[in-house]
Amino acid sequence: MLSLPERGAATRLVLVRHAEADEEMRGRCYGSLDVPLSAVGVRQAAGLGEALRDLHLAAVYTSPLRRALDTAHVIAAAQGLQPVARADLRELSFGELEGMAYDDIAARHPETYRLWMEEPATARFPGGESLAELRGRVLPALASIRSDHEGEAVAIVTHGGVVRVALADVLGTAETAFFRLDVAAGGVTVVDWTGAVPVVRVVNAALYSPP
Repeated sequence: MLSLPERGAATRLVLVRHAEADEEMRGRCYGSLDVPLSAVGVRQAAGLGEALRDLHLAAVYTSPLRRALDTAHVIAAAQGLQPVARADLRELSFGELEGMAYDDIAARHPETYRLWMEEPATARFPGGESLAELRGRVLPALASIRSDHEGEAVAIVTHGGVVRVALADVLGTAETAFFRLDVAAGGVTVVDWTGAVPVVRVVNAALYSPP
């Protein structure tokens, strides 16, 4: 179970990165690819549902990609809810690089790879998105959810890039520090909002580690 301070009248966003994705994608770049959960990820999602059961969520929102949607279904079911899919919560699109091994990207697209690792704010993927475009759809989506659920707690099941964007915005972190925020598969981050003022309660909590 996730133990948190009393919420009071705050609006609580429980940001969950989807459980572990298919092992075949390990070491590969996947953003918009519709990758399923691994066997470990299925067990991890079940553990997340149990760990978050006592949060009394008003809603569960999710990216429409399977790895997030399947994780969200388990969390929502434990609350007696159905997850609500939103396209603006999907992961960054890597365009032509989707499905490629990171080593191959570094060898075949060295400048794009360097920018993404060292200066992510300036990188734009061929046929895909930039970090600015990701921010441009994610932050309004989160603001809309907060507005719709003022004074309530909701879960948002999404992706590493989306959680990093949300945390960087709340903390006022420079985009150059994007990868200093660790967001593991199944990691849980909690932000309480009192009016326009956010307070980060938890970052990347590992609530369930399958054997």
